[in-house]
Amino acid sequence: MGVSKGTVSRALNGYPDIAEATRLRAMRTAERLGYRPLGSAQAIRTGRCRALGLVIETGTHDAYRPFLAEFLAGLSDGAAAEGWTLTVASAPEGDAVATYERLLSDRKADGFVLPRTRVTDPRVATLRAADVPFVLFGRHGDPDGCAWFDIDMEAAMRGSVLRLAARGHGRIAFVGGSRAHTYEALREAGYRAGMAEAGLAVAEGHVHHGAIDRESGEAAFAKMLDGPSPPTAFVCAIDAAALGLWRAAADRGLVVGRDLAVIGYDGAPDGARAEPPLATWAVDYAAAGRRLAALLIRRVRGEAPEALREIAPATFLDRGSAGSGPTESTGRSDS
Repeated sequence: MGVSKGTVSRALNGYPDIAEATRLRAMRTAERLGYRPLGSAQAIRTGRCRALGLVIETGTHDAYRPFLAEFLAGLSDGAAAEGWTLTVASAPEGDAVATYERLLSDRKADGFVLPRTRVTDPRVATLRAADVPFVLFGRHGDPDGCAWFDIDMEAAMRGSVLRLAARGHGRIAFVGGSRAHTYEALREAGYRAGMAEAGLAVAEGHVHHGAIDRESGEAAFAKMLDGPSPPTAFVCAIDAAALGLWRAAADRGLVVGRDLAVIGYDGAPDGARAEPPLATWAVDYAAAGRRLAALLIRRVRGEAPEALREIAPATFLDRGSAGSGPTESTGRSDS
């Protein structure tokens, strides 16, 4: 190759001071010669085990379903593309710090992907204090030392409002999820930005938090539909809650997609099976996993977290629940 052994070693181990062209030449040469570095020797020399860590917190309202398989496949593919592996462990919700510490002490991971970021997140505090690389799947209110990959959920919520407003709805409500997680404030902000852009007021009682499944979503919809000037359209932070509208509407003689409109977020499979199907914003969780793996490997290799922040768009699935506009059953919507 015309370079020193040390340069080749650094190139194969992904050090950031090696030019990309040199790294690619080293990798192609190693592949042609059938060379594979001995993992145990690399771990001793570099202090790395070439493994990414993921701790799944059990006991959450959906335990990361229905997207866990896609997400894990993406993470595994992203790690394998660089010759790394993925270490997965589980821990009770909100009590995962000991699991992170054990994986580090056992040298099972060089860094971690942190999904479902929280407003107050002990995982972030722990890994910051230990100077351990991590990448968030989401964002954090205190960005110091944080790399992340996230979805532009603000744009999605704004887009939901503007689509509903264009179809004649003026009384558009927001049904949000868990306020303990950072996604909630971002999605509400997107909803409010859309209402302002559409020239619509956010009516009192038309913003609800804490709907995390079909049952709590149904309760939120029922309360709003029984209130004064009920909404004719809803923007939901998560699909699981959005699916509660069907029963709440039926109990009041209303039909989703005809009398009421709703747009969710997640692209959950259950939404496609509703009648009419739930309009929603779909996220490619496999692609997210691949990007998170790539960013975390770069972080472990020494790149600054500020250079490792990416936001990707969601994809709108325009289905029947978005409706065509308010009907006589609900009254012509106004602002």
